[in-house]
Amino acid sequence: MSRARPVGSTVLALLGALAATAWADAAPARPDAGPLASASAAKPSAAPLVEALVAKHGEGQRARAEQGVRQVLAFWRPGPDGDGDEKTLSDFVTSQFIADAAALERTLARFEEALEAADGHFLEIGRTWRSGAELELGPELPLDGFLAATEPSAHLQEDLFASKIAFVALLNWPLPTLDEMVAQGPAWTRRQWAAARLTRRFSLRPSGAAEGARAAAAARAAAYIAGYNLWVHHLVGPAGTRPFPKGKRLLSHWNLRDQIKADYAEGIAGLIRQRLLVAAMNRIVTQDIPAAVIDDPRLDWDPVANTVRLAPAGDVEERPASQTGGGVRPVVASAEREADTRYAVLLDGFRAARLTDRDSPFAHTEIDRRFQLDTEIPEARIKTLLEAVVSSPLVRQVALLIEKRLGRKLEPQDLYYAGFLARAKYPEAQLDGMTRKRYPDAAAYKKDIPRLLRALGFSPQKAAWLDAHIVVDPARGSGHALEAARRGDFPHLRTRISPGGMDYKGYNIAVHEMGHNVEQVFSLYSVDSTLLQGVPGNAFTEALAFTFQNRDLELLGLPAPDARAERLRVLNDFWVTYEISGAALVDLGVWRWLYAHPEATPGELREATLAIARDLWNRYYAPVLGGRDSGLLAIYSHMVDSFLYLPYYPLGHLIAFQLEERLKGPHSGAEFERAASFGRVTPDLWMVHATGAPVSAEPLFRATAAALAAETGLP
Repeated sequence: MSRARPVGSTVLALLGALAATAWADAAPARPDAGPLASASAAKPSAAPLVEALVAKHGEGQRARAEQGVRQVLAFWRPGPDGDGDEKTLSDFVTSQFIADAAALERTLARFEEALEAADGHFLEIGRTWRSGAELELGPELPLDGFLAATEPSAHLQEDLFASKIAFVALLNWPLPTLDEMVAQGPAWTRRQWAAARLTRRFSLRPSGAAEGARAAAAARAAAYIAGYNLWVHHLVGPAGTRPFPKGKRLLSHWNLRDQIKADYAEGIAGLIRQRLLVAAMNRIVTQDIPAAVIDDPRLDWDPVANTVRLAPAGDVEERPASQTGGGVRPVVASAEREADTRYAVLLDGFRAARLTDRDSPFAHTEIDRRFQLDTEIPEARIKTLLEAVVSSPLVRQVALLIEKRLGRKLEPQDLYYAGFLARAKYPEAQLDGMTRKRYPDAAAYKKDIPRLLRALGFSPQKAAWLDAHIVVDPARGSGHALEAARRGDFPHLRTRISPGGMDYKGYNIAVHEMGHNVEQVFSLYSVDSTLLQGVPGNAFTEALAFTFQNRDLELLGLPAPDARAERLRVLNDFWVTYEISGAALVDLGVWRWLYAHPEATPGELREATLAIARDLWNRYYAPVLGGRDSGLLAIYSHMVDSFLYLPYYPLGHLIAFQLEERLKGPHSGAEFERAASFGRVTPDLWMVHATGAPVSAEPLFRATAAALAAETGLP
């Protein structure tokens, strides 16, 4: 077992010195602490430890002593190969319990300083190590895969426990349950919130092996997804037609979905493309896709008939060396399907997550950790929100309006209908031309950030300050935002730049990721304690990013939306939330199935995933989109590479809609900063601060009903 690093030893020495003083003001007693109480009930040494502390510090410290000892015992691993014997435990508890208020405050501040340094520098190391795999820096080296699969901080949590640093926190501050945070949190001071975030950090005690396995699984999944491209010029119809232009290489699923959205501006030609893409996407999720056609422009593929042939030499695109690693694989016109790799990768992630289960007395499964510890909204409540969206009677009403606008019955690809948006009236080629001219490379986008931020409502001074705190990198895969974790380091915006410059899809993603980066700057540099760094969960940073993304055309210099365009945007928000809610329900269902069938094979997982996706489709989507038994809801790449991430997206849309009313007009930049700098409290408390109301789907439903009435003339 790895021991504490020097920074940990220094912190422990200081904490030990601070613990010599006495604290006069006792914290109020708490009721039963749920799993912590039951975990400590079987520990016969609890009572004498508490009595020793009361004898030393007085009866006024009993409630704190009982709570602290209970929390320590929940995570203590007895024995010579663990944290120590009963004497070691007794010596630690009696020497490290802090009873002096001033010393307690100084210790909290020292924790804040030490953990910011550790988290921040480890994040920087990991970012550097992964850069060869994640960024367009030339051909990827064999070493880059090893670096990307290694997590430098894998042993940090283990070391914090082994060195007893984590136990100092657990002994001296409450580790609140989610129910306690919801009930009591609104009355807490900011220092109480900081202390809660400190101890909640130690809700898990994962081993270095578990953390390393998780990082390795995530890296393998990311590499698999980043390489899953289709050269769509080689998607051919039954008569050998080529609906797509030469040179278009689309990443699954993001670029494939966005191409479907773009093709609503292309009339009948766009409809033909959309149907081909849906056929290809269904082949991906069923794993019927021929393995040979993945990311290879030398083969033509008919995804409807599922046949493969060699492409004519004049139609073959040349791949840059950065996409081939400098080598070229032999070309074989084989229709042999891809092995169940997609589901093997997902299964690999599940098995890595299970290694954390045994180290998690507070949250026994990845599902518990995701909702009780990360999202901090119960799974049942999120599932109820998602089901309210997909089962809403508004779905059918919006679908009828879409049918009227399209002049045809809806089909499965209309899950991604984008005709409500202003961009739907602009051909993709026009938008691509505008973005490529403006952003030939990542540096050009970086140079334009101050102008973009001023247009989004930030003052010139604030826009310049934010720009100075954001780094822009060219990404190999889809764009993403990478936060910083210490003041002095900066968030990174990763965006995909095609050889001819940034196309519209890349620009749209870049604006979204810039929203993440701005939130990340405010929630690190403007929050009053780095223990509270961030927002309540990924859904909230997604929500803030959506508020930027919704204005991407306006930022390009196209006309700002009028009142009708705003109504149509509301309808689009509803439809997008309907789209992604189904995918999120698939994600939830698959993880529930995995825990019920932990020994499943990739093939069994494939069949289960398809059954879950098809059942949801048939219940909530086929009645309006047709295509009974479609597996389209299982296409989302984040289901494969991001450990139960998809529920954040629909939740983010709901939150974004609530936020928008405060993020409009001349003060939108200031309101964004006010929301983003409040720190990581519970979701409803954060939302009340930002908007005056807790998280809810009702604002979206009300606005959608009003928009429908205005568009259709109904009361």
